[in-house]
Amino acid sequence: MSKPKSPQPVKLVVSVITGNKDHFENVCEKLVKKFGEIDYTSETLAFDFTDYYEKEFGKDLIRHIVSFKELINPDMLPQIKLFTNDIEEQFLKGGVNRSVNVDPGYIALCHFVLASCKSFTHRPYLGEGVYADLTLVFRKKTFQPLEWTFPDYASDGLINILNGMRADYYERLKEMGETK
Repeated sequence: MSKPKSPQPVKLVVSVITGNKDHFENVCEKLVKKFGEIDYTSETLAFDFTDYYEKEFGKDLIRHIVSFKELINPDMLPQIKLFTNDIEEQFLKGGVNRSVNVDPGYIALCHFVLASCKSFTHRPYLGEGVYADLTLVFRKKTFQPLEWTFPDYASDGLINILNGMRADYYERLKEMGETK
């Protein structure tokens, strides 16, 4: 019989998509106030894998991926998603259209999970209207996409960024005595 035990802490990762660089900086200020120091910020990445946000946000969107020094408990993901949704509401254009997309997730040793408020076959319910989107799994020394992984997260560029974050996370777990 297996016995319940507490999960390892995980690395909080947030994707910020916008057409306005100032919005990115303002979002980061809000995230730092809530989650502490950012330990990694990606270079500016073109968000050109889809035109999904174009009608709402406009063209020439950029993305940054940030991660946080302090590790979190994975069961915090629903509250974090609700917090990032509140941030998005603070940046509404004309009270209707978003001008920023703030998507949280986490890196664990075995996978990368995003939070979503949309149900789907591969998204188990977590609570508070939030689902876990198993986005990537870690196999053969790298993150691997799944059949439902969004094309941007399946790209070599984002996988390389997330692999680097995972390597830093693994070192942090070793320092904490959390590796087996």
